[in-house]
Amino acid sequence: MDDAERTRRGMTVRREVLGDEHVDRAVGATTPFTEPFQDYITRNAWGDVWSRPGLSRAERSIVTLAVLAALHHDNELAMHVKAALRNGLQPEQISEVLLQVAVYAGVPAANRAFAVAQRVLSEVGAGE
Repeated sequence: MDDAERTRRGMTVRREVLGDEHVDRAVGATTPFTEPFQDYITRNAWGDVWSRPGLSRAERSIVTLAVLAALHHDNELAMHVKAALRNGLQPEQISEVLLQVAVYAGVPAANRAFAVAQRVLSEVGAGE
């Protein structure tokens, strides 16, 4: 597959996982300075890794939530909580992922992640 096809497939997957609103905002904010990064994540993260057949999108969301929570990447975590819901995860499964983070990455990391996830779930009407 060439770069043009990887970019096309990447944009399709990116929109399916993150939603048109988020992608339109990111693409609309692209500048000459940030264009190489936008191209990179579309081609590589979305067109290559997220498009591979080895894991389902729900499984990729589980991995992504755990890593983002462990690394304290709160903004990306919030975005991927919404993506996880789009990929079929239930709020209870997201909670289980974050509980697993507490064991392996520490209670402070999970505490932050639970707060981010709870806020997002409330915003989208999926949490109490």
